Amino acid sequence: MTDESAAGPADPAVAFDNLAQASTDARWLVECLIEVLQETGDAEAADTLPWTSAAEAVQLPLTTERTVQAQSIAFQLLNLAEENAAAQRRRAEPPSLAPGSWGQLLGDLQRRGLGATELAAALAEVRVEPVFTAHPTEAKRATVLECYRELYLLLGRRADPMAGPQERLALRDDVKVLLERLWRTGDIFLEKPDVSSELRNVIHYLRNVLPAALGGLDRGLRQAWSGLGLEPGLLESHEALPAVSFGTWVGGDRDGHPLVTAAVTNNALRELRTNAVALLRGQLTGLAARLSLSDQIQVAPPNLTARIVELGAALGQRGQAAIARNPNEPWRQLLNLMKASLPDSERSESYPARPVALRCVGPDELAADLQLLHDSMVTVGAGRLAAADVTPVQRLVATFGFHLAVLDVRQNSAFHDRAVAQLLTAAGLDGADFPDWGEARRLQFLNDELRSLKPLTQPDAELGPEANAVLSCYRELLQYHRSFGPSGLGSLIVSMTRNLSDLLVVYLLEREAGLLVDEGLGTASLLPVVPLFETIDDLQRSPEVMATFLDHPVTERSLAMEHSTRGAREPVQQVMVGYSDSNKDGGIGASLWAVYRAQQRLAKVGQDRGIRIRFFHGRGGSVSRGAGPTSRFIRALPGDALGGDLRLTEQGETIAQKYANEDTAVHNLELLVAGVVGAHATHRRTRQPSHRLEPVLERVAETSYRAYQDLTTSAGFMTFFRQATPIDVIEQTRIGSRPARRTGQATLADLRAIPWVFSWSQARFYISGWYGLGTALETLHDTDPASFNSLVKDHVRWTTLHYIVSNAATSIATSDIEVMHAYARLVEDPEIRDTILERILTERRRTITQLERIYGGPLAERRPHISRSLGLRNEGLLGLHHHQIRLLQDWRCCLRQNEPDSAAPLLDHLLLTVNAIASGLRTTG
Repeated sequence: MTDESAAGPADPAVAFDNLAQASTDARWLVECLIEVLQETGDAEAADTLPWTSAAEAVQLPLTTERTVQAQSIAFQLLNLAEENAAAQRRRAEPPSLAPGSWGQLLGDLQRRGLGATELAAALAEVRVEPVFTAHPTEAKRATVLECYRELYLLLGRRADPMAGPQERLALRDDVKVLLERLWRTGDIFLEKPDVSSELRNVIHYLRNVLPAALGGLDRGLRQAWSGLGLEPGLLESHEALPAVSFGTWVGGDRDGHPLVTAAVTNNALRELRTNAVALLRGQLTGLAARLSLSDQIQVAPPNLTARIVELGAALGQRGQAAIARNPNEPWRQLLNLMKASLPDSERSESYPARPVALRCVGPDELAADLQLLHDSMVTVGAGRLAAADVTPVQRLVATFGFHLAVLDVRQNSAFHDRAVAQLLTAAGLDGADFPDWGEARRLQFLNDELRSLKPLTQPDAELGPEANAVLSCYRELLQYHRSFGPSGLGSLIVSMTRNLSDLLVVYLLEREAGLLVDEGLGTASLLPVVPLFETIDDLQRSPEVMATFLDHPVTERSLAMEHSTRGAREPVQQVMVGYSDSNKDGGIGASLWAVYRAQQRLAKVGQDRGIRIRFFHGRGGSVSRGAGPTSRFIRALPGDALGGDLRLTEQGETIAQKYANEDTAVHNLELLVAGVVGAHATHRRTRQPSHRLEPVLERVAETSYRAYQDLTTSAGFMTFFRQATPIDVIEQTRIGSRPARRTGQATLADLRAIPWVFSWSQARFYISGWYGLGTALETLHDTDPASFNSLVKDHVRWTTLHYIVSNAATSIATSDIEVMHAYARLVEDPEIRDTILERILTERRRTITQLERIYGGPLAERRPHISRSLGLRNEGLLGLHHHQIRLLQDWRCCLRQNEPDSAAPLLDHLLLTVNAIASGLRTTG
């Protein structure tokens, strides 16, 4: 659970009213669920549910899968109620007061002296790109998610004060129909979902929710702008608005994911393109239905009629039919022609040649025709209609193009090394041990090879599995690039980037597939190569790695080629920073500070070379993996590192939480885009110097890191982890297509950060979200009280510090000492159990003490909304935790005694408890 998942205004009284509304709605929904369960003969499950009058008297213990299933649904209903209550609060608030809204942001900037022209310039410079990923954190099936979306809409109708008794009865009946469907469907994946199903889920948001949400985002901005008396004409054009685009990893992320093959990537690119074209065709159809302007009332401008003749002739019979469909309505005629010139389908097995101009348009031609349509309407005095009808479609073309979202391809540096070793072996060279070569030897070999475009092997050569996987993927990317250009293709992201050679290896592999080209200035890459710095050590080394990478001639030429092609203001190099593995590596304090310092230094490396570093933030769905309130996250970034351009991942359950419903999607997009605008406009006017407490926070991070490492490397810790958390169950989950481990090794380093965090959260330890910070703050308090007092004084004013402290406070509030003791009893060795548990509990007490010193009082009083929300959820969670513990004991006993037939049904039951607890906490990994 994060602050954002229980977001509320700063005033505690208002926050409690908001939570009271959610509690009332949740109780009503659960009452409906109880009626459904009683009517379907499942009274036992009904008697276990929380938040009812019966539950307040006596709540029966959980015993069956059906009772756990009921608990999971009940928590989802509470989540819906909280989301709906938050939406109602936002509607009731004046726009100028809503935290993070356009009204609040623009009003604040205006009060600081920014005029309309300066504000408009800042808006136009902003670019935001959420990237949807499908890490194994989404614990809900797509059909189940759809039921919850419908329930949310019905719950919103319940708040209508004009609804009469009959309407309310009908509403209750509709809710019960959906609840029965949920009950009879089941709530978890019985089989692991494939990548195609994950892609369909992401495409649902991209095609069905986000286009409308983007329109809501823009309307809110323009309304807030006009409400402040600013000149509306400055925001008339869609190009004057902050640029929003989307990306995805589904079908391209192959890091430890053997199911993402070249064919899967091919399918992902095609499905994204097909759905993008279908989206735009639908938009043009709707626009044509509205633009019924007749040339009998206004004379069509000559350039409009000329374009109709030109495009009609190019399309032949299809063009003439499109023109004949609407005589005397030239604006509709042009729209008919635009629809007729769209690609019909890209589902064929082979890629077509690049579309011929005027026969099958691309997004640039479509955008030009829409601009012509818009301008011609303005010419005849229909500017109001142009702004209302045409501009939103222009915005969608600019955002989604013919690709919907760019597809990144990610792979691990170790995988690339094995691929190069196999290439060298196939070429008859001595390189089977390439992964073990020293950096100097690797660089000498790679630099020698990159002077030429001659590949090491022939296209039909027999290679090893890693080399085949990489090159087959790259060849698919090349084919797409040849057919449709770079739009739709993202970056080649190298996870676990440690040295320069990890990036140059990708250039070598690109050369083998034809993605490295020479267009007269020397070899350059057709696609951006992007490092992902993940561990604490890698983040600390990243400035040196990037300096040498940016100075490499292939990189210089690649950036120059992309700069000239895309017409950017300056060359841009993307760098991805990881919150998950750095947190698993060093704990929350060291992780967030390492990411912050790396951004500062990397931005300086770019500035020294006239290159803007575009940071890509690999945030997860939990505090331990970089999550937290969006606006606070943005304000906590170094000013020089943002540059008005933010790319970040939206992972797992956060996609459904933020974008399942249009009003929620608008709100979260507004928090994101408005936050970037505010930070950029502020930094654009005044460059912020380094904060005077940075050296102090550096010391805190170092001490925190050592304390965290002392625990995770101590004797018996991994035994404690594996026995006191349900990690062994989570490794068997069917909630995502990705394996829990990168290579299958039973080590902490090989374990993905998602199951690491997921396990600790299920057992309510949450150590990755707070451990080590207490020792660090206590050490500072005892050895340098003046600096500690300065931290206390500035912890809210310096957002970077506030972000670390508030996230740790949220994590420690969500931990539960009673539940921790209960899971720790699963550890078989009493010495390991007592030793590790006491260390964890001691650090927990220490952390609470220091956080309360910073907040100036008990956390429950200073952060009442989090405390109140957790108190409500704990009514149902405690029974689930104890039930899961009993099942874990029985399941592990069956495994030890080699009784697979008895273990299998217990595992299914355990998976239900994992899902239910995740629903209750609103977070997995």
